[in-house]
This record gives sequence, C-alpha cells and structure tokens, in this order.
Amino acid sequence: MITRSMQLRRQILAKPRSSVGVLLFVSVCAGAGCDKQGQSAPSLPPPPEVLVAAVMQRDVPIYSEWLGTTDGAINAQIRARVQGYLQQRLYREGTFVKAGDLLFSIDPRPYQAALDQAKGDLGRAEAALGKTQLDVSRYTPLAKEGAISQQELDNAIQANRGNQAAVEAARAAVKQAELNLEWTQVKAPIDGIAGISIAQIGDLIEANTLLTTVSRVDPIKVTFPISEREYLKFADRVATAMQAEKRAEPHGPPLELVLADGRVYPEQGGFALPDREVDVKTGTITVVSYFPNPKNILRPGLYAKARAVTDTKKDALLVPQRAVQELQGTYHLAVVSPDNKVELRTVKVGERVGNLWIIDEGLNPGDRVVVEGLQKVRDGMTVSPKPVPPEPETQPAAMPAAPAAPATPTAAKTGG
Repeated sequence: MITRSMQLRRQILAKPRSSVGVLLFVSVCAGAGCDKQGQSAPSLPPPPEVLVAAVMQRDVPIYSEWLGTTDGAINAQIRARVQGYLQQRLYREGTFVKAGDLLFSIDPRPYQAALDQAKGDLGRAEAALGKTQLDVSRYTPLAKEGAISQQELDNAIQANRGNQAAVEAARAAVKQAELNLEWTQVKAPIDGIAGISIAQIGDLIEANTLLTTVSRVDPIKVTFPISEREYLKFADRVATAMQAEKRAEPHGPPLELVLADGRVYPEQGGFALPDREVDVKTGTITVVSYFPNPKNILRPGLYAKARAVTDTKKDALLVPQRAVQELQGTYHLAVVSPDNKVELRTVKVGERVGNLWIIDEGLNPGDRVVVEGLQKVRDGMTVSPKPVPPEPETQPAAMPAAPAAPATPTAAKTGG
C-alpha cells in the first residue's frame, strides 16, 4: 500500500528543479518561523546610566596659601658659662619650665674655693688700706708743724690711694668668684619648653658649651616666604594694616594654619609682618605671624600652611572635582543636554575649593555634568542621567581640643 507521503515525494521529484528549490525554501522558512507576520526586529541596548550633578553658582572666598614652619617666639640657648663636671640634670626633657627653674648643676667646689680665696685677698687689701688711712691722718698735722717732711706725707697719701684701688680690685674679684659659683647652677631664663639635654651627667663641660634649648611657644611663631610679586600685590594692604595695628584697630583677614595632617588649627594668627628685605637669591621675602598656643601643642619645626582670604570670586561656577578630566594640560567636562545627549567640552579651570572646582570658562549656570560613568560616554551619545547623591563639601576639619600640658617636678595658612 502506497502511503500519501510517498505519493507526495514522487510528485515533487517529477516537477522542474526550480519548483523543488522554491518548495525547499518555503519549508525551511516555515520551519524557522520566518513568515512576515511573525518576524521581530533585533532589540537595541538601553542607554548607559550615569550620575550627573548640576553646576553650582555662588560667591566663593579665594584663599592664598604659603608653606611655612613653626618656631618658638623666643629660643633661648642654654650654655654653660663656667668649666666643670656636669653633676645633675634637674628638669624633665621636653616639658614646660618656668623662668628661674634649675636645669643643670655643675660641680661648684672649685668655684667655692676660688670665692673663699678672693674674700681673703679682699680682707688683706682692706687691712692695708686701714693702715695707710691712719698714716695719712697722723702725718697731716705733723707736716703742718714741720715735725715730718712733706715728702713723707705725700708718700703716705699715695700709698693710701694705692690700697684703695687694691680694695676695689679685690671686691671685683670676689664679685666675679660669686658669679662663677652662681653660674654652676644653670637656670632657665624664660618660660618655655625645655629640649632634650645635649650634655650628659659626668661630662667635662667647657665654657659656652650648649646644654639644651628652651623655647617660648605661646604664642608660636610661623614663618613663611612669599614671592616678590605677591608682596608687591599686597604691599598697600600691609602698610594699611601696620598703621591700623599701631592704633590698635582691626586690620585685615586673620591667618589660618593648616597642619601636616590637613586639620585647621583652631586658633587664628595675627597680622603677618614682612622682613626688612627680599632675598636676592630666591626672590622671596620672609613673613612672620604669631598664633596663640595655650596648650603648648605646637612645637618648633612643624610643617604648616598659612592661608588667608585674599579675594572673593562673585557668582563662581563650581563642579565636583571628580567631574573634571585632564589630558595633557587640557581640562574636559561631559555636559548632559536637556534631551540627555552628551557634549564633551573643553573648559578653563580656576581655584579648587574643598572637593569642588571653579570653572572660569566653558560652562553655563544650570548645566548638568557627568560625575560618575565618564568612561562610558562619548560625544553625542544618549545617556540615562541620574542625580548624584548629595555629599558634604570637604573642608579641613578643626583640630580637636588638646589635653592639658603634663606637670613636671619644677612646673610643668593655592599659592597665590
């Protein structure tokens, strides 16, 4: 019995070859589902998602910053004034001492002996002076009566004057011996922080040997160089401020101190005083300012940046720093238009303010810039913008309150 499928096959083979190809194409298309009614276009990927931020506009204070170092308001070098063996160190290194506190003791015995000898010499000189004074008193009336010659009286007077000079010299020797003995007790000349001892107990100390240094650090002195051009720019302000300071009037913006860890020192500095001359080698002039340091936290030699508000930029346009791309000294931003198309713009940047950047040219108020997803965008691309989560503007944190100074047995500011 011949099946229906076999009959169909014979009919197909009997048809011309072109008809066979058409049938095969139809059967393949039918099997693949390629009919026009069921055909679907390929789906396009969605536009990339980016985070955008609106351009901010406001008045911005412009800081000028200068690199500086801290120093003691007074640095007193403690030197030995007499020779001898160092017997004692009577202060705690690195702590606060008061003027008059005993720091070192040098063996006083040789100087006590020298003082005793000087006092003995003074006694002999005073005895000799007493004898010649008696001679002058006795010879004066006798010379008037002619009992002795005038020459004998003159000799007695001259001997008396010589003994007076000898007494004065002996008294000076006693005073010097007393000073030498006193100098064996080395005392602090000022209030301040006493440094680490250079000399050790048992050392033979020569006169003028440096033993340690005491620095007055409240207030702390901050020195920093500014360029000749900066000085000329602010010279008029400096002159006005100096006149106002003489009259005890407010003058100029205060200085801030930014420490090495980025924190802003809580105390503000006073008016900065320029040195008398410009260093011809560096083209800079040294400027000095003083900052209160009641807890003695700041020590000489610290790195610091002194800064002050020297200008205010009106209606400045600001964007997050991470939205700005730099390539070979040229700065770029990706701006998203109202129809969500990306436009890459070359901009001119200004000063940095915390985590923001002032844009001087290339932006308009109300523009949106890409903050995250910059690596995914191209000029003219359509994107799906999402607002960037708000974040606080980073400013150097204030320095926390410092603990009180420990007690001792004796007392304890963009380069512009």
